[in-house]
This record gives sequence, structure tokens and C-alpha cells, in this order.
Amino acid sequence: MVAISVQAPHALTVSDRSEPGAPAAGEVLLRVERAGICGSDLHILHGSNPFARYPRVIGHEFAGRIEALGAGVAGLKVGQRVVVDPVVACSNCYPCRIGRPNVCANLQVFGVHRDGGFRDSLTVPAINCLAVPDDLAPEIAALAEPLSVAANVLSRTGISADDTVLVYGAGTVGITVLQVAKLHGARCILADLDPARLAVAEAFGADAVIQAGAESVPERVAAENDGLGPTLIVDGAGVPALLDEACRIVSPAGRIGLLGFSPAPSPVSQQEIVRKELTLVGSRLNRRLMPQVITWLAEGRLTPAAMITQTFPAREARAAFDLVERHPERTLKVQLDFTQ
Repeated sequence: MVAISVQAPHALTVSDRSEPGAPAAGEVLLRVERAGICGSDLHILHGSNPFARYPRVIGHEFAGRIEALGAGVAGLKVGQRVVVDPVVACSNCYPCRIGRPNVCANLQVFGVHRDGGFRDSLTVPAINCLAVPDDLAPEIAALAEPLSVAANVLSRTGISADDTVLVYGAGTVGITVLQVAKLHGARCILADLDPARLAVAEAFGADAVIQAGAESVPERVAAENDGLGPTLIVDGAGVPALLDEACRIVSPAGRIGLLGFSPAPSPVSQQEIVRKELTLVGSRLNRRLMPQVITWLAEGRLTPAAMITQTFPAREARAAFDLVERHPERTLKVQLDFTQ
């Protein structure tokens, strides 16, 4: 069995491992078909993810077929295609009790706190396996997780057709937020330094794009919403200075959602937050929103296939990571194929 792991910071390993044993009670044995490389995988590789422990098989965006069922598993069957929700929660702590398992006090995430999906097969709690229609291709099913992250921040902030949304960053995070926001009928503006990424955003339906650095973001959005500014801002870039800017340019009664993050402090004006009565929320992973995303994908309401810019055989993972790191302008979502 091939497995892709980070043995220590900066040490990516592609190795052969023994097949996992039979699934325990409440688990399934999953044969992985496709898995996507995420920015957080790069952070683990370079030792900048504060939650990861080494060595670690990485990968939290993956889909495959069930090969065996453990005792007591109901509602799933052998041969069924599933996508895995990487959030493993205790169900007992305060966040879990109020329906927010993505910030469980005992949170474990596949590919971060426990070994993930960058391997041919693994056992997974059945509760984390979500069935997808058989005609939904595995590469599309594997996009359900990043799309659920976008759905989560828009659920936390609220989203409607009345909104004007500004998204900082037109990478994978920004493009997923764009797709989910457009699905709700919102007007969407994306800002990024890279004109190539902005061209991708336009192809995915952005109503306007702003090349930050060459143009003033505050000036470009000042006329939105009858001159009040965007009603909703999502920070997918995680640049500390952006929070202060977001508070200044967002509409009164506006909402700001943080997806990107930095350990560096962010300057922010309490006066702006109070004066406009702003809502500022963090968003992490997803709060059991993958079933909704799967429905959107199955119904064709989300059509994210163009996000997949490159696919590599799993054994060529080093080349895939190399491409993502050295030529980010050429990649949006790079996937690993475990069927080759």
C-alpha cells in the first residue's frame, strides 16, 4: 500500500505500507480513489501547522469506495462510494452539544491529528463516511470537503441574494467561497494580487475582480451597496492588515468571516466594530455541512470540475507538491489518483 507522509518538517515520504486490518465495530474499510492537496498539507510539510504531530500520513480531502464494514455499521454498504468528513468529534463537550463539532474540545482531524487519506486504504469511523451518488465522479466527490469549508463560513456569517460579498484571495479558498456565494444569488467581488487568479475567478462567475496592489480595494468597493460598502467580507488570505481594512470598508451591520489566519496580531479598531455594529466570526473546517454540499454537487448546482487543474498518480506525490509550491499560478486544486 502506498502512503504519503510527513516524517518531520520538510520531509515528505512516499512509501509502501502494510494494508490495514479489518475494520473495528463502527468503522468501515475504505479504498481511496482520489484525494486533494490542500494548503494546510503544505503547512504540515513545512512545520507551520500548530496542530500537527509527526510522523503523519497527511490528506483530509478524499473519496473512495467501501471495501468492508465493521460490526454495527448501518446505512452503508460494500462497494458504495463515499466522501469522508475529516472532523472527528467527541459528541460530549460543550461545542459538540451545541452543534459545533468542528471546534470540539477534543477535536481530531484526519491528516492532522490522526493519519489521513493519502494512502490506498484506511479504516474510518462510519459516522464520518457520507454516501455520494455512484455517478458522481471521485474527483468531484473529493471536492466536497473544501466546498464545505466555504459553506461553513457563509453559514456562520449568513448569506443571501441581497448580499454584496468581497472575498480577499482568489486561490482555492476564494474560489470555493465564490461558488457557494453565487449559488445563493449574492453579488461577488474577489481581490487578489495575481491577475491570473483573478481571471480564474471571472471564469467561475465573479461579478467583479480587483487586482490588489495595482488598484485600491477600498476605492473600488466604496460605491457598492448604495455607497455603504460590501455587506459581507470573507478573508481567505490571512494577512493581518486585512482585518483592519475589512472593518473600515464593510457596510454598517456588515459581517466579516475569517478563514485565513496568521499567528501575528491584527490591528483592529474597536470603534469601527461598535460604530457599525459589525459581526466578526471565525470559521474552521465544517459543521456537518458536507451532506448539503453533496446534494448541491449531485443536483449540478455546484459544478467545480474546472478547479482540478492537475492530477498525479499517488506515487508521484513529490512532483505534485513541487508543482503546487513552485508554480502556484498554474494550480488551483491538485489531486492524487490512488487507482493508478
